[in-house]
Amino acid sequence: MSDSITRFWDKYIEKSTAYGLKEHVIRWYVIRAEAYIKAHPDTKLKSHSAEFVTEYLQTIGGREKLLNWQFKQQVNSLRILFVDIVKAPWSVAFPWDDWIAQSDELPDHHVTIARSQKFDSNYSVNAKDNLQSKKIQALFPELFNRLITEIRVRHYSIRTEQVYVNWAMRFIAFNDMQNPVDLNETHITNYLEYLAVKRGVSGSTQNQALNALVFLYKKSLNIELNDFSNFARATKPKRLPVVLTRDEIQELLNAIEHDVYHLIASLMYGCGLRLLECARLRLLDIDFNYHQIIIREAKGKKDRVVPLPAKLVKRIKYQANIVAQLHQEDLQQGYGEVYLPDALARKYKNAARELKWHYLFPATRPSTDPRTLKTRRHHLHERGIQKNIKNAASKANIMKKVSSHTLRHSFATHLLESGYDIRTVQELLGHADVSTTMIYTHVLNKPGVSVKSPYDSLF
Repeated sequence: MSDSITRFWDKYIEKSTAYGLKEHVIRWYVIRAEAYIKAHPDTKLKSHSAEFVTEYLQTIGGREKLLNWQFKQQVNSLRILFVDIVKAPWSVAFPWDDWIAQSDELPDHHVTIARSQKFDSNYSVNAKDNLQSKKIQALFPELFNRLITEIRVRHYSIRTEQVYVNWAMRFIAFNDMQNPVDLNETHITNYLEYLAVKRGVSGSTQNQALNALVFLYKKSLNIELNDFSNFARATKPKRLPVVLTRDEIQELLNAIEHDVYHLIASLMYGCGLRLLECARLRLLDIDFNYHQIIIREAKGKKDRVVPLPAKLVKRIKYQANIVAQLHQEDLQQGYGEVYLPDALARKYKNAARELKWHYLFPATRPSTDPRTLKTRRHHLHERGIQKNIKNAASKANIMKKVSSHTLRHSFATHLLESGYDIRTVQELLGHADVSTTMIYTHVLNKPGVSVKSPYDSLF
């Protein structure tokens, strides 16, 4: 018996080595796989099903002291165990990558939780430039405090905040760490031309830098700038959105095997939702009586209402029941809270533990809030959603460049093709300006497509 066990683990180590794992890492893989086996002493590995693994991962995922990288290690150790060693038929289709993607901790600047984060000397916008960022922040702490205060007073999104702070840092670094107060329009012009000529950035990137620097000077430093519009402009290509046909949408959805991700993709197409708008849906946002979904604090801090597809009602109710079960399990383990913005948390003291405030698509395991260090169950990480949609497009052999936003583009285009007016589509998409929505009218005006190619008359 001992010889067979030795051969078993030798085979496991051999397979782990073939994946390029280092010796000290393989040791931990063995420990984690062994812990799983010991947790099921009365069941042979060949008799295990996907439910065994799911239940085990959910159990250990709730452990507060289990770090993110340790959980990923656990998932991968079981993947090798069942896919390569036991060769369980169900293991090939098991969503190993989904479990790994969903285990990602949210950084303290994540779009969902960073709004109430206070700025300090450790504010990090870009991990790649982290060292230089800290150096610049240490030189001008008051400047960045004023900049972020002005951004938040105007209720700009956290993404805008990160972008504006980043451009301010790059501008200072480009000018040899000089104080922006001592710089003028010439320095701004030189920097914008450097971006276009030397760095070859796109027109939208150069405009983004321009907007950030104008905001820095006018709103944060209260310095009026003279005209400096005479600089080399980066060309801005006019790109049409990638749109899938109705058949391609069907093929894409059929290729998504995971039920939750299939429902998410269906909602994004069926309601024209942005990625985070869908991920952040809470149970109270779904109105089954009026057949509508309320999108709260979308882009531009605006709420809007979109129709709830009738064909998805049953599946959404089923998903809501799963959320309720998870919530009960979390309460029993001493958790059960969900993230709420500070204003809501102050106004409704007990709301964080109420079921209706919980996310429709919760993460598979609780995670620790990097600001408060509270353990909560957040929503699914957006990377998992993106990865599933891209993998599905590849599996369905769709040759177009497909992303999660492609579903939103397709929603708008198909509505216009069906005869809905542009204003209705604008409202459903939440566009502030109808000119943004007008880009989808390209499907209705195809003069080039109706022209017969001269090649066809050669033969």
